[in-house]
Amino acid sequence: MHPRVPAPPPSPDAAARDPRPRPPLRIVYLSASGALGGAERALLDLLASVRAAEPSWSLCVVAGEDGPLAARVRELGAEAHVLAFPPRLASLGDAGTAGGRLGRAGLMAGMAAAGPSAALYLLRLRRLLARLAPDAVHTNGFKMHLLAAYARPRGVPVVWHLHDFVSARPAMRGLLRSASARCSAAVAVSEAVAEDARAALGSGLAVHTVLNAIDLSRFRPDGEAADLAARAGLAPAADGTVRVGLVATMGRWKGHETFLRALAALPAGPPVRGYVIGGGIYRTAGSEVAVDDLRRLAAELGIARRVGFTGLVDDPAAAMRALDVVVHASTQPEPFGLVIAEAMACGRAVIVSDAGGAREIVRPGHDALTAAPGDVAALSSAIHRLAADPALRAALGRHGRESALLTFDRARLAERMVPLYRSLAAAHPPDSGR
Repeated sequence: MHPRVPAPPPSPDAAARDPRPRPPLRIVYLSASGALGGAERALLDLLASVRAAEPSWSLCVVAGEDGPLAARVRELGAEAHVLAFPPRLASLGDAGTAGGRLGRAGLMAGMAAAGPSAALYLLRLRRLLARLAPDAVHTNGFKMHLLAAYARPRGVPVVWHLHDFVSARPAMRGLLRSASARCSAAVAVSEAVAEDARAALGSGLAVHTVLNAIDLSRFRPDGEAADLAARAGLAPAADGTVRVGLVATMGRWKGHETFLRALAALPAGPPVRGYVIGGGIYRTAGSEVAVDDLRRLAAELGIARRVGFTGLVDDPAAAMRALDVVVHASTQPEPFGLVIAEAMACGRAVIVSDAGGAREIVRPGHDALTAAPGDVAALSSAIHRLAADPALRAALGRHGRESALLTFDRARLAERMVPLYRSLAAAHPPDSGR
């Protein structure tokens, strides 16, 4: 076991007072997905922040599948590689509805089937990392956490970026706990995730809380607004219609059914049109809900003409600016809730599922309304309240933007991560046996 990094990492002020020259570092980031879900967008924000703070550093991303992530990485001036997962490894996971015994049994069976291809992938990843010669490896996604622990060049520190609750993945939890001795530090996107990781992985691993951040120049109240009606194949909404949208991946726990049932339960009042904004992006078996199933549910609830399905949108900020209310309806505790931060930055009124890391980033009644996860009646009541009160919508949006400016500036990411990378590199110098 190599030495653990001290917690907390050195402060930026302490680093600034150090007169010794600080050589540029090479950081390799591993992403299980090549799509642009919340974890991948958070990774891009981290890259942009580190690039701005340390322009001489060499940054590289290796993705487990092809997709838009690689192109966005290159736009930021970083290096990108795609080392595609074999199909059986790509679909392996316990993030679906069967999170208990069936999840463990299914994952173990999948691991047995994927074993040979996973071993070959591990070898290929080990060779690629040896060629890239990083000073530190930073991982996104449970599969990459595990793979990096065994594929890292000898002596190179590994940082796990925890975007999810470890305890919610019963099979992965045991594997990660066993591999944690090979990890130098973990970064959690909320204190809720950090506390969960400490309990699930043991006290030996240093876990630092670093909230996600966003590009506040992109997510802002003014700017282009998307034509959501056209994207959904609907006629333009009548004047006075309040547009309420769920912006999310198609993860089964993101609350799509709760959202549709809440719209169906709305009492008489101002006309409301709902939008489901997002599409399938992940390959893990059983992890996503099908849009066709949601369309059928909307028809059964009698709201098919009042709900539009836009599919994936390239510019989520433009989609949010087209809404009056952004709904976050996750039925399980949210690790962070990047959409919440983005909607607040866009000056939209937000309704938030009151659990997990999401409750850490809002002030109920000041910059957001909250509802218990999965509570259809509570969500419907919050939607109705905002639909009927434009002044409240405006106040929440205004205060949300103010909160975003204080909390979600992505320059803060480099302020926390650069000292951590430097301390890891200092604790594991290249001549220590790589």
